[in-house]
Amino acid sequence: MTSFHDFEMKTITGERKALGDFSGKAVLVVNVASRCGLTPQYTALEALHRKYAAKGFSVVGFPCNQFAGQEPGTEAEIQTFCSTKYDVTFPLFAKVDVNGEGTSPLYAFLKSEQAPPKGPGDVTWNFEKFLVSKTGQVVGRFDPSTTPDDPALVAAVERALG
Repeated sequence: MTSFHDFEMKTITGERKALGDFSGKAVLVVNVASRCGLTPQYTALEALHRKYAAKGFSVVGFPCNQFAGQEPGTEAEIQTFCSTKYDVTFPLFAKVDVNGEGTSPLYAFLKSEQAPPKGPGDVTWNFEKFLVSKTGQVVGRFDPSTTPDDPALVAAVERALG
């Protein structure tokens, strides 16, 4: 696999989705959790998604329960929480492992890329962000504490959009 677009993942409702469907769009990939101190980032992620969607941008969320068990719910519970508490409209996928033996192949790819400012390596916590270009290459990686409205992240999104 050489591109984000080469992967197929299961959506939060159980359908298979080719990530090639995002070809031509810049994408911010985020491992999300419903019971984390960073969970309020959903508000800013949704705002970023809505602000740039018409320009060819999407946030995509991958629930993950690997960090202190902060995403224990079922996919249905996660979807309900996100839509009712944070009015999330960006695509959500089924739970994945982002580290360890069961690492999703998508996350193995994302973590291997030399993307500024963070570079390659394991995901450190919930809400780590990978920015993917329109051609499917990882062009940015941001720590969990970097908020979606951080000027450096927004500038990177704008660059990815051209």
